[in-house]
Amino acid sequence: MSSSEQSSPSEQIEKKIYLPRTSESENLKKIRHTTSHVMAMAVQKLFPKAQVTIGPWIENGFYYDFDSPEPFTDKDLKAIKKEMDKIINRKLPVVREEVSREEAESRIKEINEPYKLEILADIKEEPITIYHLGSEWWDLCAGPHVENTKELNPKAIDLESVAGAYWRGDETKAQLQRIYGTAWENPEQLTEYKRRKEEALRRDHRKLGKELGLFIFSDLVGPGLPLWTPKGTLLRSILEDFLKQEQIKRGYQPVITPHIGRVDLFKTSGHWQKYKEDLFPMMAENEEAANHEQGFVLKAMNCPFHIQIYKSELRSYRELPIRLAEFGTVYRFEQSGELGGLTRVRGFTQDDAHIFVTPEQLDSEFLNVVDLILSVIKTLKLDQNFKARLSFRDPASDKYIGSDEAWDKAESAIRRAVETLGMDHFEGIGEAAFYGPKLDFIVRDALEREWQLGTVQVDYNLPERFDLEYVAEDGSRKRPVMIHRAPFGSLERLIGILIEEYAGDFPLWLAPVQARLLPVSEVQLDFAKEVAAKMKAIGIRAEVDTSGDRLGKLIRNAEKEKIPIMAVIGAKEVETNSLSIRTRANGELGTIPVDEVLDKIKESIKNFENF
Repeated sequence: MSSSEQSSPSEQIEKKIYLPRTSESENLKKIRHTTSHVMAMAVQKLFPKAQVTIGPWIENGFYYDFDSPEPFTDKDLKAIKKEMDKIINRKLPVVREEVSREEAESRIKEINEPYKLEILADIKEEPITIYHLGSEWWDLCAGPHVENTKELNPKAIDLESVAGAYWRGDETKAQLQRIYGTAWENPEQLTEYKRRKEEALRRDHRKLGKELGLFIFSDLVGPGLPLWTPKGTLLRSILEDFLKQEQIKRGYQPVITPHIGRVDLFKTSGHWQKYKEDLFPMMAENEEAANHEQGFVLKAMNCPFHIQIYKSELRSYRELPIRLAEFGTVYRFEQSGELGGLTRVRGFTQDDAHIFVTPEQLDSEFLNVVDLILSVIKTLKLDQNFKARLSFRDPASDKYIGSDEAWDKAESAIRRAVETLGMDHFEGIGEAAFYGPKLDFIVRDALEREWQLGTVQVDYNLPERFDLEYVAEDGSRKRPVMIHRAPFGSLERLIGILIEEYAGDFPLWLAPVQARLLPVSEVQLDFAKEVAAKMKAIGIRAEVDTSGDRLGKLIRNAEKEKIPIMAVIGAKEVETNSLSIRTRANGELGTIPVDEVLDKIKESIKNFENF
């Protein structure tokens, strides 16, 4: 969702070259696709026994999978790149040819490429298209490509790594070698890409999370299941408390629901039918129950549980809107290859709430939710670069439930909201949840990557499926409308994004440890502990470094752990009841009386500002 940086990097961001997005540049697609073919040709020139499989363009580059008897080394990559440069400089025409299926099959057998035969069998359209590089090399391909290799710039191309891959992604099939590369329109873009890649490594939340002692993963526990350390748990709690306080101000009521539920619950909601493969396996009480899919599964979403709380008693129009909120942990069986640190996990906590409203209350309540999400984005300093996506259904798809009328009403409500607020927005057809459309908040981080965080959804369908009612003013029974919303999205993903956005330098209000007191010697230790106690008493998260190391090392350790405020205490500070303050945000602030420091820190935290 957006960005915030320290002064020096942010100046670089302002001046930097903005890389064209793959989706916006047809020319880049052609360059990358053609470069992948050039690489494959180079590989087969140098390694005649290597057989090619598939080689698409991808975001930031391309890859090709090879079945080669010898593993590729870094030295091989250099040789392949050198051969690629030669091919490009020969200015070979890239020629598209259409042939019959029989002709394609005959040519493949002639060069003994069995993988291409499998690929050919999967191509349903005819004629079959082949792309040639000059008269020496060809592959089955649908394109697009540049017209001549002279349109490629060798100085804007690089080979990056080799990885293992299974044919068709199937572990039972042949293991291949995948060579990754990157290709751009000019050398400046390649340089910028490499700079950004290095910056991404510096900010990697998996690396920083370990260095800062926030979370770990354990093979014995299982992939995609983070374990939160004391500091990481404190960070989560700070975020939770912040949102809980905002929600209480806005009339939300907290609830807690179980981590498991009956399959029948998810059948009624429709989640079982739509996402059965993404749920953790069912546990049944006996074989008969298992045969009839009547068991329990781990909770994958909170909405059906909140619906049961709403439905536990007959509601009056006077009670609505009812806002039920929960930091609910859910579990989804993500494929192991899709897991990635905190941003893609199997167990995560959503800042979920479900609001039950009358149709007349829908517009105003939707606007209130958007206001909350915008407030959260602003507080987290992610408001500098975000956009709103109207995630609507694809009328041609059969994955959605409910009537056209219900969908039209829900989509109209979202469109009215963004128009009322004058928000920049775009429509994402096919991005809706299966039960209703959404307004998603997409932020761009310091590395120009886009993330979906906050979301708010309008739902006419689940109230229908669960037969929800309220007593209207005239005494009749009517159906409420549901609003699903999550300003954070998930705590795990949010924290992963924030670690990278801030490069581990959390703002003062969010830092697990806000101040560290550094006594110059043991003589000042008691005074340091007294000051720390005063800080803790007014809600400042403070600690004393009792290691006894030299001052230089105390400061280096605090800097390494990215503590926002360091307070050096020597004989002079004890004598004058003061602290020598050094901050990560503003450097040396000099010697300040203790009471003044406490007041200023408290005020800075209250206003979400750095000290």
